[in-house]
Amino acid sequence: MTRAAVAASYGSSDVIEIVDVDLPEPSEGEVLIAVKAIGVNPFDYKSYSGSFGTDASKLPMALGSEASGIVVASGGAVEGPAGPIAVGDEVIVSGHTGTYADTILAPARFVFPKPAELDWEVAAGVLAVAGTAYDALESVGVESGDTLLVHGAAGGVGSVVTQLAVARGATVIGTARRQNHDALRAYGAEPVEYGDGLIDRVRAAAPKGIDAAIDAVGTDEAVDVSLELLTDRARLVTMAAFGRAAADGFLAVGGPESMKRRRLASPTLLEQAGAGVFEVTVAKTFPLADAARAHAELQSAHPRGKFVLIP
Repeated sequence: MTRAAVAASYGSSDVIEIVDVDLPEPSEGEVLIAVKAIGVNPFDYKSYSGSFGTDASKLPMALGSEASGIVVASGGAVEGPAGPIAVGDEVIVSGHTGTYADTILAPARFVFPKPAELDWEVAAGVLAVAGTAYDALESVGVESGDTLLVHGAAGGVGSVVTQLAVARGATVIGTARRQNHDALRAYGAEPVEYGDGLIDRVRAAAPKGIDAAIDAVGTDEAVDVSLELLTDRARLVTMAAFGRAAADGFLAVGGPESMKRRRLASPTLLEQAGAGVFEVTVAKTFPLADAARAHAELQSAHPRGKFVLIP
């Protein structure tokens, strides 16, 4: 038996309920994990908002796709993407639906070793943002010597995009609210404030032009400025403005190829996180029972960084 947060219907965050769920013993290739922390992502509330449809057969809807915890049982000899998994291992679960719970049963293909350098809260939120950031950088081929424009550079994904791009040797111009500019400078980026006049501020910060752009916010401003500044639309990628990408002929991440690329990169990204190549900031933690409040706050103005649930 486990406590889990589920969406009982479609709607706003108040449809989330805490329920008891029976868990079977692990079958071959599965592990049972006592959860220590759970990453919260925008996709979690979009899944029951109606953005992807309102199929009643999916209700009650399990929530969450990432967590950290300790393996407490396994279905025989279990092998994950990074090697064998044993009872007592500290692990990260990424890509498995239903992590909003105090105990989860997960296929081993979604389970990775937790770097010892990461605490439970950071570990719970690292792979979703890091995988998306890596995917975006690979999609537009960011490399040493490039000048990269990052929209939403202080956000969960944008901050990792910024750090990984700087580590590759790129010059990063990052849009953000003024209160987050010092954080971007600490990452090695040149911050600019979004809003009226953004294109002029970017041109002033990058007088030789920009080579690629990554949109982590999905606004028309971000897309329009990027299209105006770039000579090659194949070097603009969004993780939010999917309609604009289809209409204007630039890239969007999130399809099957994206998922494959992120999964293959996960062991390396965890090594980099453990080694301090990039950091993930935890903005706030909530008890699992307050998942609805966490979702409501995530959809409004909130501190920079990831939200995490604690069972």
